[in-house]
Amino acid sequence: MPAPNEITTPQLLRLIGTPDCPALVDICIEADHLADPYLIPGSFRHNFNDISGLVERLNGQPCVIICQKGKKLSQGLTAWLNSDGINAQYLKGGRLAWIADQAAPRIAAKAHPIEGTSPSIWVTRHRPKIDRIACPWLIQRFVDPKARFLFVAPSEVQEVANRFGAQPFDIEGVHWSHRGELCTFDVMLDEFGLRTKALDELSLVIRAADTNRHDLHPAAAGLLAVSVGLSKQYRNDVEQLRAGLNIYDALYLWARDGQSEQHDWPNSRGNS
Repeated sequence: MPAPNEITTPQLLRLIGTPDCPALVDICIEADHLADPYLIPGSFRHNFNDISGLVERLNGQPCVIICQKGKKLSQGLTAWLNSDGINAQYLKGGRLAWIADQAAPRIAAKAHPIEGTSPSIWVTRHRPKIDRIACPWLIQRFVDPKARFLFVAPSEVQEVANRFGAQPFDIEGVHWSHRGELCTFDVMLDEFGLRTKALDELSLVIRAADTNRHDLHPAAAGLLAVSVGLSKQYRNDVEQLRAGLNIYDALYLWARDGQSEQHDWPNSRGNS
């Protein structure tokens, strides 16, 4: 019988990338992390002994605790958090179970933008359309749920990045930008190691719409139309981003679960 507070790798895979994903807390000891310096997408590292710090960081958010094998560390901390009234689960089998599942992506720790406990900060050109909404969606859903995004005049992106310790993206001459025929969303998938079947499908739609190559995917024109309409609806870029996240949540679930679904008007209708 499964434990009431455990979650399996397949179950967690269904949550990652969605707004319903709990906080993912990696409490692997340093030796285990150095031996395998990768993270489950969306997770952050935390010392299992710093329980009060974790409670403060979670701020009541449900969580999944991840250790190397899913045994004493994660089960003990999960029980402790539950006794404090926090909805906590542990990953059955821990990191090792995740590694064993070929469908489960992992992010190299060296590619992860978070340092310490601070959220990552990103800056790009104002008035976002496609890549500059899609990339924040990818980061918040798969890399750093607490990431902050700044939208400024194109001429000020690099200086704002320098002054505020932010990562510039989707402008020329920076690491996180277009490369050849790939758009910035593609580059982030490659750098973070997030190439999954669903994200590959989504990336093709985004690339086709963002680079005006509508021949690459039939959904490209629709994404462009919705993106332009969204930019006309909102004057505030942050409000536009919040609304745009819902669009990419829907597109991701379509790419993951809904591509086989078709819709057609009935050829005939019964007489009423």
